[in-house]
Amino acid sequence: MLKGLRLKNILFIVLGAAIFSFGIVHFNMQNNLGEGGFTGITLLLYFLWEWDPAISNIILNVPLFFIGWKFLGENTFIYTILGTVMVSVFLRIFQTYQFNVPLENDMTLVALFAGVFIGVGLGIIFRFGGTTGGVDIIARLVNKYVGWSMGRTMFLFDFIVIATSVFVILDLVEGMYTLVAVYVGARVIDFLQEGAYSAKGTTIISGKSNEIAEKILTSMDRGVTVLDGRGSFSGEKRDVLYCVVARNEIVKLKAIINSIDPHAFVAVTTVHDVLGEGFTLDENKNPIQD
Repeated sequence: MLKGLRLKNILFIVLGAAIFSFGIVHFNMQNNLGEGGFTGITLLLYFLWEWDPAISNIILNVPLFFIGWKFLGENTFIYTILGTVMVSVFLRIFQTYQFNVPLENDMTLVALFAGVFIGVGLGIIFRFGGTTGGVDIIARLVNKYVGWSMGRTMFLFDFIVIATSVFVILDLVEGMYTLVAVYVGARVIDFLQEGAYSAKGTTIISGKSNEIAEKILTSMDRGVTVLDGRGSFSGEKRDVLYCVVARNEIVKLKAIINSIDPHAFVAVTTVHDVLGEGFTLDENKNPIQD
């Protein structure tokens, strides 16, 4: 059952749970902001009846663990339990030992920081194989039995929770700031999921592809993939080169291409995450950093 679990993943999931919980307590709870998903339900219960989110989070998620465990896989299931339990633990800790964050007169900063802390926390948890249960499990079930995409289900659920919070406990302005926080959180999660490291992918079409590929290899120590291409208008066959370089190397790459073939067609795209030799592996296929 424990095969394949990594200490690094466990530690980062705990860290993510701590960051997430800190944001919930010090920005959402202290400033009457809602949230989407099951977290939004726990906040709604807190604002209405002062139910402890640390307890309601467990109560809401435990039934879903038994329903959806087979859809997660063994390791993800364990990481999910870890993430959910640690969120409740840190919610309890931060409610007991709160910091004074006097931002009640600047709700814009409150919304931004709420989104950043929640996004960073969840992004770390997701990146290292965990979830916090809740809507993720429901979305998987709906996808299997109804056919809806997970994104559609999660958006609908978040909308219902936030709309209910606005009608029941939040005023219109607080609801709008909640939407800002949710949006910022979603963007931060995407950033962490796609990778904080951004590289550049280049597609090169030239009649001098061999010379360009050789120069890139010798001058930059970067590999080049050669693809077979054919012009749709001319029908002429020619090689298409694809090369990924670090952001700070793109100027040098363009200079190499221009020196050999100033008329080459070059398309540059952003690559959000890069795995493999030269980036995460050295020339001996060993991890550059674990």
